[in-house]
Amino acid sequence: MKPKHILIAGLMLLCAAAGIVAILKAHGPSGSDSDDSDEAVSQNANIPSIISVHVGVLTNITLHRYVSGYGTIVAAPAVANQPAAGGPLAAPTAGIVAKINVIAGQRVKKGDVLMELNSATATFDSANAQLERQKKLFASQNTSLKNMEDAAAQLASLQVIAPVSGTVTSLNVQPGQAVDTTTTVAEVIDLDRLALSVKIPSAQAGQLQVGQETTIASEPPVTASLSFVGSTVDPADGTVPAWASLPPRSGLRPGQFVQFKVVTEIRTNCLAAPAESVVTDEDGNGAIWLVNGDQATTTNVEVGLRENDWVEITSSGLKAGDPVVTVGAYGLPDKTQIKILNPSSQTNAANSSN
Repeated sequence: MKPKHILIAGLMLLCAAAGIVAILKAHGPSGSDSDDSDEAVSQNANIPSIISVHVGVLTNITLHRYVSGYGTIVAAPAVANQPAAGGPLAAPTAGIVAKINVIAGQRVKKGDVLMELNSATATFDSANAQLERQKKLFASQNTSLKNMEDAAAQLASLQVIAPVSGTVTSLNVQPGQAVDTTTTVAEVIDLDRLALSVKIPSAQAGQLQVGQETTIASEPPVTASLSFVGSTVDPADGTVPAWASLPPRSGLRPGQFVQFKVVTEIRTNCLAAPAESVVTDEDGNGAIWLVNGDQATTTNVEVGLRENDWVEITSSGLKAGDPVVTVGAYGLPDKTQIKILNPSSQTNAANSSN
């Protein structure tokens, strides 16, 4: 190897050694930069975290317990001093529809003839003429009472009569159509006497009593009164029948499917918390986070009635006006430093309590 080449290789080795020494000094265990970094991490670990939350207040209110579900609007069933408010009407005999005297939506009176029928043995017109003849003969004592009654019975079998005063809500046949005693030919209902028919799970039926307020979620809502609670469980679905009488001119219609709730308990002056402030575990145990300055402290509570956005709570030392964490309560550690994002809610609560 030439002397010139040996000199260049030596210089390169010296440069490499100098670089390694510089790197070791900069990043070695005793380097000042490393000490400064560890100290900064330690200081940051001791700084408490601040959680941003919303707050609300505990309030004394009236809460309700409900049994709720879905039901159907029907004609009111018969009661002790009133017949049923109407319903579907079947043909009294097999035959042919000869004439329809009403239209759907028409108001009728009890006893009005809605339809006339012809049977295999007589027509409506002939039966009507025979009755008029028997009435005249009976008046002159030329026929028996039985003959006149038989003529009246034959005519009755050839006509569909309104059982109550009300509205023809449907017509299901046309003139010339064949019918029998299983054919529903029309429906007449007194629309001022409607009821809500429901089925209540047997586990909840024990909470129901006649007279309890029942609210139907229509527009506007309709308030009714529970009128009947059955005593027998339907083995097919495990429910108990019940119905509530609607007020006249309720605006609801037969056949309408509606949501309802029955008030089964009213509890006044309950201490309640905003629902979003109460956290419960799988066993039903509850907790809230009371606000004291800029800190939130966990407080265990017993949970009672729930209605809309409020939950009844019980625990010693709590009172109306106490501020609690709402948004941000879930998973919040005890004695957490907090920043309140809606401080006006506490001010408003203090003003309303004063």
